[in-house]
Amino acid sequence: MPRLPRLQRLLVVTLTIVAGTLLIAYWATRQAEWRVLLEAGTAGASQAQLYANSLQTLIDRYRTLPAVLALDSEMRTALAGPMDAETSQRLNRRLERINLATGSSTLELMDKTGLAVAASNWRQPTSYAGHNYGFRPYFQQTRVQGTGRFYGVGVISGIPGYFLSQAVLGEDGEFLGAVVVKLEFPELEQSWSQRAEVILVSDARGIVFIANQPGWRYRMLGQLTANDLAELEANRQYDRQPLTPLTYRNLRELAPGQRLTRIEGPADRKDFLWNSLPLAETGWTLHLLRDTHEFAADARTAGFAVAGAWLALVFAGLLLHQRWRLARERQRSRGELERLVEARTTALRTAQDGLVQAAKLAALGQMSAALAHELNQPLTAQRMHLASLHMLLDRQRIDEAREAVGRLDALLTRMAALTGHLKTYARKTPGGLREAVDLARVVDHALELLVARVRTEEVHVELHLARPARVLGDGIRLEQVLVNLLRNALDAMTGKNERRLTIDLELHGNKWRLAVTDTGGGIAAEDLPQIFDPFFTTKPVGEGLGLGLAVSYAIVHELGGNLSADNTGSGARFSMILPAALETEE
Repeated sequence: MPRLPRLQRLLVVTLTIVAGTLLIAYWATRQAEWRVLLEAGTAGASQAQLYANSLQTLIDRYRTLPAVLALDSEMRTALAGPMDAETSQRLNRRLERINLATGSSTLELMDKTGLAVAASNWRQPTSYAGHNYGFRPYFQQTRVQGTGRFYGVGVISGIPGYFLSQAVLGEDGEFLGAVVVKLEFPELEQSWSQRAEVILVSDARGIVFIANQPGWRYRMLGQLTANDLAELEANRQYDRQPLTPLTYRNLRELAPGQRLTRIEGPADRKDFLWNSLPLAETGWTLHLLRDTHEFAADARTAGFAVAGAWLALVFAGLLLHQRWRLARERQRSRGELERLVEARTTALRTAQDGLVQAAKLAALGQMSAALAHELNQPLTAQRMHLASLHMLLDRQRIDEAREAVGRLDALLTRMAALTGHLKTYARKTPGGLREAVDLARVVDHALELLVARVRTEEVHVELHLARPARVLGDGIRLEQVLVNLLRNALDAMTGKNERRLTIDLELHGNKWRLAVTDTGGGIAAEDLPQIFDPFFTTKPVGEGLGLGLAVSYAIVHELGGNLSADNTGSGARFSMILPAALETEE
């Protein structure tokens, strides 16, 4: 139950993301479809222009042929005079040769009534010769305008073609007849049929007469009026061809001559991108139809891409939000951790100060017997000197008495120095104290505290001290470090034949290096890595807590220095390195 609100929030967020993704994908797909259609429409217009140019080029190739033949004197003479069989045969053969040379479909010569007196296909059963074509619009145009153009199905051959005609005029400009060239487009339709799109050419009435795919020719793109039907019946333009309407519906206008159209067939319906290009010289219109399925994949890809980008943004937002939450939690945890660390650090510092003081007191306890013996000798000597002083004073030997007083004063000064070092060493100092300290004097004081043990154990001490050795630190704490190091060295040499203690102090760059070397046999290799760990000791039980070196290491590290240990072959060496004090710091 406690997790229910969180699950509800997760469900709401998930549903929102899914719904947003679907809406974005739908919107992006629609926008992509519209953009793809616009781009495809522009490309289709250019493509339609190429098809139109190829058609116009084919027509222009034969446009001047009728005009050239109309100037032929032999044809003009034949039309001006009576036409006999020999003249007709001669013209048939000539038109046959010209048609073969030019590559046109058919050439024919008509008299002024529209009767074909000669034709290039005179050898074929479907020859135009002997048939009257005066009802054809191109002949009627030629009589009135001098030229004629017409596309229609051949009345005799049943083959559709484009007819170009030119008037043949006599010497006085009278109309004698017409020269007609017929163009068929089988090669053009064959090349267009290799294309996947639908290519159509319709006449001024909207009747398709050229198509690159079967089933599209002789389809009506619009409704025919009664006058149109009458004219078609009269000129027999699409003789014996069934004209069926094309059922379609314009869905959307994209641009002039570009529209989205749905064509409904007997079995299914398809959407096409329809480009229309008017051909001004012929009055025809070229149509380019492309199935929209070829663009749908691009639109879906774009929709998926936008949906993917939307999901990426959503997940990036969720990731950033999650990171922000984690950062806020981490900041809060860091604050709590810092407060906890500060409290623990304060407690550890207090504990460390206590350990330092405890270690000093433990050292004092161990040194007390030797110091008591050290102080007992001056006291015995003082009693002897006092007795001698009484005797000298009784005998009025003043000069000798004065010398005895001097010796007593020296003994008292020695005892005062020892007790002063003990009190100073035992004093608890605040952590963090920084002052200029002569490290050589610290060595002197430490040795004075241990002089009794050094003398008793007959330890030979060698000192190589550079003076003054100024460092920035706490003199009492440094003295404690030296006492710990010296005591460890003396402990290590107990029972050894050679007992030599060497203390070296020299300057290396801007750091002082103090080395304490003994002849106690050294430290075991397996103990070296943990020699400074708290509570680690190699002494017998009851002779040490293992805190001396750990406390010494902490003190040196706190003062910005370093304390290390190694073996010299005959013993151990402890090296303490401290930064030298600058003059401004002093």
